[in-house]
Amino acid sequence: MSQGIVRIIGGEWRGRKLKVPDVPNLRPTPDRVRETLFNWLAPILPGAYCLDAFAGSGALGFEALSRGAAHVVLVDDSPAVIQLLKSELVLFKAENATLYRAKVPEQLKKPEKPFDIIFLDPPFKHSILSSCCFYLEEQGFLAKTAYIYLESRDPITENMLPSNWEMVKNKRAGQVRYHLALRRAL
Repeated sequence: MSQGIVRIIGGEWRGRKLKVPDVPNLRPTPDRVRETLFNWLAPILPGAYCLDAFAGSGALGFEALSRGAAHVVLVDDSPAVIQLLKSELVLFKAENATLYRAKVPEQLKKPEKPFDIIFLDPPFKHSILSSCCFYLEEQGFLAKTAYIYLESRDPITENMLPSNWEMVKNKRAGQVRYHLALRRAL
């Protein structure tokens, strides 16, 4: 299996590199998109409990840990991804992370506590972003006030989100559209 590399761009692990497995439909979030996203999240990330629901390269979850998240849960359904992320967590000595294999959203484990930040970056070929949002809301995965990062090829409109979610940021970089939604308690 040939591997690529993604670089952590900020925080404690700035400049360190993550191996990226060569698996179908895996596309790590580009550096410039991650830089913007983590600038948006800077005020609320330290101490946050986070979910990286389509972990892939692990770039979003590791970046969150590097920048002060209290704990990150990384989930992916690829055995190759899980195997590589497990070795990367050991290499980075990331003790404040949990990793498990599951099909998102239906096999997600109920969290110990609600998530403050969720990263949703499913493969573009799957049209599951909206259903993931409603599932996470309906199943109580989110804190009363939470931020949800959404990445897609197509525009995301507010009618694709639960009614108590508000789109607070959105940008485009090439073919990637990325958004930050704010969840407020009903």
